[in-house]
Amino acid sequence: MINNRRRRALRGALVATAVTVAAATAAGTAFAAGAPDGADRARVEAAAAHQAAKAPKAGAFGSTDEVVNTPTFIMNAVNKKTNKLHMYFPNFQGGFEPAEVLDYDYSTFADWIDVDNDLDGFGEASYVLYKNGKLDFLGTVGEEYVEKNVGTGWHIYSTVLSPGSLGGAKEADLIGVDKAGVLWSYLSYPDGRLTPRTKVGGGWQAYNQIAGQGDLTGDGKADIVAKDTSGVLWLYKGTGNYKAPFAARVKVGAGWNIYDRLLSVGDLDSDGKADLIARKTNGELYRYSGTGSAAAPFAKPVKIGFGYQGFNLL
Repeated sequence: MINNRRRRALRGALVATAVTVAAATAAGTAFAAGAPDGADRARVEAAAAHQAAKAPKAGAFGSTDEVVNTPTFIMNAVNKKTNKLHMYFPNFQGGFEPAEVLDYDYSTFADWIDVDNDLDGFGEASYVLYKNGKLDFLGTVGEEYVEKNVGTGWHIYSTVLSPGSLGGAKEADLIGVDKAGVLWSYLSYPDGRLTPRTKVGGGWQAYNQIAGQGDLTGDGKADIVAKDTSGVLWLYKGTGNYKAPFAARVKVGAGWNIYDRLLSVGDLDSDGKADLIARKTNGELYRYSGTGSAAAPFAKPVKIGFGYQGFNLL
């Protein structure tokens, strides 16, 4: 059952995505120039339609909407054989609904990074990263639909993600690890533009997985986790200082090499805390619910699916 906070968030999401659908439809084939066969438009419209369909089930809303500090996002999975996108919408009970499959070629997509800049609990905009290094921004800003190219040359990064706001602003920022192991941060503007990058530090080539979306430690700041090549998972607490966004690492635990993919879609189990998703090499998918404690940020794993070995989880 969707709690009251999520119901209020869903109302905000519906307003935003209704605008998105109208804008995307009006844009027609010009939408996201360079995207193969309208794949960008198809993904935006599918997300909007799904949230619109959920709105009647949300019931009556209160007169005051609350800020949602830990959003919930879609998990995107590209089939390695067909290159079709499988969109997994959260079921608000700790797992995902059956996939919605989009019949387009998504082989050129490196990542799809949803952001919740209006703090309603759902992604109303996205940074779309292509394998050729092009980064686009598309989504709603207020009541206006925005679509733009943010930059090129992003293929210098082996990892790009948004943990949330790094400096305390509403907008979600980006971080990237380049192929030399240097971590860089980009602060974002409401319309998707990014500031020049800031060097955070080197040595990040020690990690083969980095994930995070929201607050893992209960202090209201965006955190990330990183898995090193020996299978140890490390927590980097957010500081709220964009010039030095993460504190010194703290060991979470060992044995994480059983997983070949770590990612976060924010709050998957609707308890207000950010969670972690982990995939085993055999395709089993597990949820590590966030505890809000820096000493032990995750509860015991819960299996939430299987058969995901054939997908690139974005």
